[in-house]
Formats: sequence, structure tokens, C-alpha cells
Amino acid sequence: MQLRFFSSARHLHRNILKPRTPIRATAKPPCDIFINHRGTDTKKTIAGLLDDHFFRMGLRPFLDSKNMKPGDRLFEKIDPAIRGCKIGVAIFSPNYCDSYFCLHELALLIESKKRVIPIFCDVKPSQLQVVDYGTSSAEQLERFSWALEEAKYTVGLTFDTLTGDWSHFLNTATDAVIKNLVELEAENSSKKSTYIVQARRERDEEFSIH
Repeated sequence: MQLRFFSSARHLHRNILKPRTPIRATAKPPCDIFINHRGTDTKKTIAGLLDDHFFRMGLRPFLDSKNMKPGDRLFEKIDPAIRGCKIGVAIFSPNYCDSYFCLHELALLIESKKRVIPIFCDVKPSQLQVVDYGTSSAEQLERFSWALEEAKYTVGLTFDTLTGDWSHFLNTATDAVIKNLVELEAENSSKKSTYIVQARRERDEEFSIH
């Protein structure tokens, strides 16, 4: 498992990402991974550790507390990061569904057709449910419920913060992200090749007519 993990990481780093030193630059590049999480539950534990682990592997994660500064407007930073990311990691926790921002981010990830890797942290999928506190419209509630159901029926990871093996979990989560990034890169390369072939075919047909 460890051998495959580091082999996948080296492959991704060589073929997709440019090597860099582990220093966060002032001008942030587009992110590879958007970490969707409930700050009060996971920012100082699983979300923060994943962000650091991804970064040390040469990936480009987006975690609001690390990628935003005082004065930044939330939606002006978060929404473009979601639309520009390659993978979403949604960390579901006991208080996740109480947050408008968590649900909005999740909905935008799925609406943007991003791959989302769910992590069920100290909570079961069946326990996740959108609750109407009277602060969201019926349309918003429907949007959030739809996104939540989509994520709940996506294969993900589970983790118990009290009894789980943190080292094993971090490696497993990073390996899952890397495999998805490699698959996306292969799909994009295939689509690009198909587009080039079609363009050449159309050009040849046009020349043959003339």
C-alpha cells in the first residue's frame, strides 16, 4: 500500500504538476483540491492535516483559513476556487449540515461537475440531513438536499477521530485524491486528442470539397 501510494504521488508530480518548494506564495495558483469542511468540527484536525499533507505532496489544496486573508469576501474567493479546482474533498462531520456555507460549497462543486470524494468523519451518511432553520429559501433547501444526496451515494472514506489510525487515513485519502487526479488528466488528454482528430477530419473534408 505504501509503495503504491508513493509511486502514484511521484507519477502525478512528474506528469501533472510542476515541482515547487513548500512555501505558500502570495499569489495563489489555481487549486487542485478544494477542501469543503465544517470549521468548528474539523479545521484544527482532519481538514488542517489533509491540507498540510496534500501541500507537502506537491499538490495545491484550498482551505479557507490558509488561502484567505482578513478582508477577503467569502464568495468572491471561494466560488472561483471551486470552479477552478480539479477535485473536491467534502469532509462530513456532525455539525456539517448546520452550515449554509458548507452546503453551498458542496452544491457548487456538484453543479460544476467536479469529482467529489466524501469523507464521513465521526458521522454516518444516514445521519446527514438538511434542516430548515428558516434562513434559507425553499429553492436553496432543495438545492442543498439534492447535493447532499449526490454526495451520500458516492463512494468515499470513513474515519473515527477517536479510534482511527491517523497516519493510515492521511495516506489513504491522499492516494484516493492522486488516483482521481491521474484519471482526470488521462480523460482530459483523451478528449483533447479526440478534438484534434475531429478538427483535422473536418479540415480535410473542407479541402476535399474545394
